Amino acid sequence: MTEFIRKRAANAKNDILSGLTVALALVPEAVAFAFVAGVPPMVGLYGAFMMGLITAIFGGRPGMISGATGAMAVVMVALVAKGNELGLETGIEEQGLMFLFITLLMVGVIQMLAGVFKLGKFVRLIPHPVMMGFVNGLAIVIFMSQLQLFKSGSGDNKVWLEGSPLWIMLGLVGLTMLIMWGLPKLTKKLPEALIAIIVVSAIVILGNFEDVATVKSFIVEGSEGRASGLKGGLPTFQTAIFSAELWSIKNLLIMAPYAFILAAIGLIESLMTLNLVDELTETRGNGNRECLAQGGANIVNGLFGGMGGCAMIGQSIINIKGGGRGRLSGVVAALALLCFILFASGLIEQVPIAALVGVMFMVVIGTFAWSSFRILHKIPVSDAVVLIAVSLITVWKDLAVAVIAGVIISALVFSWENAKRIRARKKVLEDGTKVYEIFGPLFFGSIQAFNNKFDVKNDPDMVVIDFMESRVSDYSALEAIFNLIKKYEAAGKQLRVKHLSEDCKALMVKASPKLANVIEDAIDDPRYYVMMDLQK
Repeated sequence: MTEFIRKRAANAKNDILSGLTVALALVPEAVAFAFVAGVPPMVGLYGAFMMGLITAIFGGRPGMISGATGAMAVVMVALVAKGNELGLETGIEEQGLMFLFITLLMVGVIQMLAGVFKLGKFVRLIPHPVMMGFVNGLAIVIFMSQLQLFKSGSGDNKVWLEGSPLWIMLGLVGLTMLIMWGLPKLTKKLPEALIAIIVVSAIVILGNFEDVATVKSFIVEGSEGRASGLKGGLPTFQTAIFSAELWSIKNLLIMAPYAFILAAIGLIESLMTLNLVDELTETRGNGNRECLAQGGANIVNGLFGGMGGCAMIGQSIINIKGGGRGRLSGVVAALALLCFILFASGLIEQVPIAALVGVMFMVVIGTFAWSSFRILHKIPVSDAVVLIAVSLITVWKDLAVAVIAGVIISALVFSWENAKRIRARKKVLEDGTKVYEIFGPLFFGSIQAFNNKFDVKNDPDMVVIDFMESRVSDYSALEAIFNLIKKYEAAGKQLRVKHLSEDCKALMVKASPKLANVIEDAIDDPRYYVMMDLQK
């Protein structure tokens, strides 16, 4: 126990300082995503606090940060708008917000079921080109979202900064990035992001820069003057969501599709961020546990008035780069965010947006897989296409669509390549029996090539198919063998199959008792020999 405590206490300082830095970066992000979703700023901040605290304590990846995210906000906006539209008919105040909270309950249940049924392991099926495309696309999305902060005004009246405000903004952003780049070269004991924010904030406050946008001005402009700042209390239980009228079949049918989409986006982004943090820290997280924690956090958000969310790659990288490795960093980030809301809103409101933009720009530089440019012409064309496609789709649509598209493309390419690799070596034994030795997996993609190997009309009366170097992989393969048997029987010839693995024999017998009659059981049958990759 002493050793356990000592190891964790050794990194406590880094966890605490890194958590404070992350908390500062969470404020504008949570507020911005709340505006995107069409909900009050405090809903976004509460969401970031509850997501961050619960996943930090119970999640499957220490050091990973969760909160309100843009990927989920762009889906929420349509749901909230639909709820508000129906609210005009029913007379229910803030019905769009109530729809969001109820939907989050459904999202949480779906995500927890994914954890219970251990679906988190399927993230292992995501190919590396998809992962690289994901981080590249996400880096571009983060960069583009920060460009919106170079505008002033509110609503549709936002215009690009010009003149001295623009140059001051660029100068402060550049100074923040310079500090973050240079400080680690002098000492690694100080969190560069936190120091950069403090230094730039001090310059703006002491220099009395009036034209510099701060967190407070950002909130006021984003809410079109309806909000005066970061003033709020503790999250409260949302009794209003349990109104029977809100839980009508009609409303549930409206919310259900959004719930599945949000659950999918949240899980995919969280599990892929978990994989990325695993690579950065050279450790391994628990995907199924993360599914359970994300689901539980979204349920709590629905009950206590937060906008929900998932893992945040930008803040997670800030935390890891700042030395945050344990659960303490996430807990500190969440509690510090709550303290900012309750006690230090005045100080946080004075932090210049430029400092936070500079931090996120450094996150973009650290997130983007620059090595992809170097290897693009060295990897197979199919992998290069997947990498570029996932990057572009992430920017064009969203993360979930991009990852699903990338996995589908990779799976189709894999199936096509393996379909071409099935071969048959033919030989005739002394007794006149013709033997087809099959190499390569027999599955839906290789069925046509498999059928073309046989010459039913000219083959002798006894034919044997040897699967020592192959495997019957699916029902399509069973159907192909069954059809081949019928062709040979119709021609008055006998067909035998040998050297099948035990599971393949079981599949064949289960599919049709007739297939059992053509299987030759031999003492040298392999237990399970599979040739998945026959390289010439």
